[in-house]
Amino acid sequence: MLSTKTNNGRYFEDFTLNEVIQHATPRTITAGDCALYVALYGPRNPLHCSQPFAQSLGYKTAPVDDLLAFHIAFGKTVPDISVNAVANLGYADVRFIQPVFAGDTLSTSSQVIGLKQNSSGKSGVVWVCSTAVNQNKQPVLSWVRWVMVHKNDLEAPAPVTVVPELPSFVAPEHLNISSDLFAKKFDRTATGGQYFWEDYQAGERINHAAGLTINDSDHSLATHLYQNNARLHFDDFMMKNSNYGKRLVYGGVAISMCRALSIDGLENAISIVAINAGTHANPTFAGDTIYCATEVLDSWRLPSSDFGALRLRMVGIKNMSPADLTEFKTDKGYHPNVVLDLDYTVLIPRKGNY
Repeated sequence: MLSTKTNNGRYFEDFTLNEVIQHATPRTITAGDCALYVALYGPRNPLHCSQPFAQSLGYKTAPVDDLLAFHIAFGKTVPDISVNAVANLGYADVRFIQPVFAGDTLSTSSQVIGLKQNSSGKSGVVWVCSTAVNQNKQPVLSWVRWVMVHKNDLEAPAPVTVVPELPSFVAPEHLNISSDLFAKKFDRTATGGQYFWEDYQAGERINHAAGLTINDSDHSLATHLYQNNARLHFDDFMMKNSNYGKRLVYGGVAISMCRALSIDGLENAISIVAINAGTHANPTFAGDTIYCATEVLDSWRLPSSDFGALRLRMVGIKNMSPADLTEFKTDKGYHPNVVLDLDYTVLIPRKGNY
C-alpha cells in the first residue's frame, strides 16, 4: 500500500493571498554554528568573533553574525515557500531588529503578500513577508522576498495578480540602533581599519582584492547549516534533467562570500542594519570564483549615536576581476558575470567617537 504521508511542499497554485504560514523547526543557534559559518566563508569582523571587542561596544557578548542569523531564519521558510522553487528572485525591506546571540532560538512565520502567474502557465512568482522571533517572542528580523515557484497542476486557474509595493530602501529613521551601542572604546587595531564614516563619499567604488572559489562541499554544508532544503540546491540527480544540468548554489552563499570579501576596504563597518533590495542576477555553480565590488550610495549621520550609516551597493561577480568590469548593468540587463546586486546598510563609527 502506497503511503501519502510525505509532504512534497507547496506549488504555486497552493498559495493564497494574505494567508499566514507558521514555519516548523525552531532553531537554537549554537557556538558551533557560528564556528562553522566562519569556516565556510572566513569572515573577519571582530564583532562576531571577539567577545572583548563586542563588550567594548556595549554588547553582553559577541552577537551571531548578522547573515548567519538571516540565513537560518530564512531557512525555516524554505519547506513551505521555496522547496519547489525555480529560483529565489530578490529581497527588500530586510530589517535587523535586534542582535541574536548563541543560545537564542529562532522561529519564523510568513504572510503571502503577492502572487503573479507567469505567461507560460508553468510557474508563478510568490511574494512573502517573513518575521523571525526569538524564544521570548521578540522580533529579531523581518524581510520581504519573492520567489518563482513551479506549478504542479498546469490546469489550475491563475490567481488574481497582486504585486506589492515595496520601499526602495529602509529609511534611516527606521533603522534599529541599540541605545546600548557606543563607540567610545572602539579599537581600530582589532578591525585593522583606518577609515570611518566621514571617509566614504557617495559615488565611490571599491574593487575588493580577494576572490573565493565555491566548492561543492562549501555550498552543500552551507545549505545544511541553514536547513535550506530547496531541491535545486540539494538534489543533483533531479537537477541533471533541468536546464542547468546541475545544482544551483543557494544565493545566500554569494551574499555571505561577498560580505566576507568586502571587509578589505570596509573593515570598520561592524554590522548590517538593513538590506534594502537584492537581486540574484545570474546563477552560480560549484567551481565559480566570486569577487566583489562595493559602491557607496549614501551616508547618514545618526542622531544620538556614535555611529553613522552607510548605504552600500554590494555586487558579486563570478570568474572575472571587478577591475575588468566597468558597468554592472545596462539597458539590456545585467552583465552575465554579475551574480548578485545587493543594496544594504551598515553601521560604522564616526570620527571623534572612538
